[in-house]
Amino acid sequence: MGQAILDFLNKTDDFLYFPVLIIIMTIAGLYFSFRTGFVQIRLFKESCKLLLEPSEDRSGKTVSSFQALMISTASRVGTGNIVGVSTAVCIGGPGACFWMWVMCIITAASAFVESTLAQIFKRKDENGNYFGGPAYYIERALHAPWLSIVFCIFLIATYGFGFNLLCSYNLQSSFAAYGFYNNFTFKLFGSEVSAVAVAVGIILMVLVAFFMLGGGKRVVRFTEILVPVMGIAYVVISLIVIAVNFRNIPSMFADIFKDAFNFKAIFGGIAGSCLVYGIKRGLYSNEAGVGSAPNASASANVTHPAKQGLVQTLSVYIDTLLLCTATALMCLSSGAERSADVAGAQYVQNSISTVFGRFGPIFITVAMVLFAFTTLLGNLFYVDNALAYINHKKMPSKRFLDIFHLICAVIIFFGTVIPMDAAWAVADITMGGMTLINIPACALLGSIAFKTLKDYEKQKKAKNNPVFKAADIGLDPEETDLWK
Repeated sequence: MGQAILDFLNKTDDFLYFPVLIIIMTIAGLYFSFRTGFVQIRLFKESCKLLLEPSEDRSGKTVSSFQALMISTASRVGTGNIVGVSTAVCIGGPGACFWMWVMCIITAASAFVESTLAQIFKRKDENGNYFGGPAYYIERALHAPWLSIVFCIFLIATYGFGFNLLCSYNLQSSFAAYGFYNNFTFKLFGSEVSAVAVAVGIILMVLVAFFMLGGGKRVVRFTEILVPVMGIAYVVISLIVIAVNFRNIPSMFADIFKDAFNFKAIFGGIAGSCLVYGIKRGLYSNEAGVGSAPNASASANVTHPAKQGLVQTLSVYIDTLLLCTATALMCLSSGAERSADVAGAQYVQNSISTVFGRFGPIFITVAMVLFAFTTLLGNLFYVDNALAYINHKKMPSKRFLDIFHLICAVIIFFGTVIPMDAAWAVADITMGGMTLINIPACALLGSIAFKTLKDYEKQKKAKNNPVFKAADIGLDPEETDLWK
């Protein structure tokens, strides 16, 4: 029975990503790129400047553009940057790196569009906090509230369950490199599991429950500090490994490009090819176009929606071009053996051990703990927004949220004891459902984002600090609430 379910999940996962999502996301990314004049490249410098722009609200009660970026980056930057990339390289081949880069640059335009739309159609609660996301622009601009509810259900399934299962699985897998991992095992639900995995699950479950019961503001403060620190530390360690193995760099890039354009091998077994694995793991990691980041983008207090759209393109780059690439190049340059048997945290640990010895696995385990923790907190921030929408745009009662967060914490525990294939398949499928709703919605509403970008650039050309008014691009001010 268990094997039949796993086979069904894997077949669904394979079909969903090839041909369905690969085609849809590529076409949408290219469409948004050409219509915006490749905004993700052309205005990269402007995006960096906006990242440092101070909030309009000096009281500190609202979320700044930088804080909104850190919330979305907290969810994007996670165990997928380590385990996801390792899995793609070990199973799909080194060419997966190239296809991750390509899809990152293309889909960064999708990130701009979805986050700009979220800002345009955001709302404000009685406490002065902003909120919004795909559910709101689907309802208000497409007039399809039923589709918004379906999207929210997929979001809750993805971030409350699918991603949390996978994240906790990935974390416990980092302990497999230690000799004591398999010293203590026992039967659980008919399967042999490590006592270490169970212990990791319990600790992680308790910590996440503690932070979530403290409220969303605690999440904002925590991620604002931790995400930059852990990201920089990981990149520095990766660069040291690459530098020590600099003689392998030419052959490493040769392997990446040779494998990426080995179309005979790709089309001979496309479901398990470097192209599909690169796109799947890149999408899982950076989430561009999925519809998650707009929930964080809507919370930012900015004078013009395009500002947050531009800032969110940086999150995609930080995740894929910086952190995912750091993992891939560190592993490939190290010369560590690459195979399906070591796919995941173990391949990364073996790679870093070539330079740092026993400290390597320890560092990766610590990084996995931090990555996993911020991912889990960022995930549940999105879930709260979806619950608020379903509850008639009002946050559910504290008692309901506390109970729901406890359920999510229990789900995190189960993620540490399920098979790897099941964890990846569930996360891929639920995320795919979100994407299949959000991308078409963004395509239908794309003209609004394009006009907003033109309005922003027009005001910048006049050397003004852009201030958005809905009527300036032909929108009904009554439908946008905050931009009258």
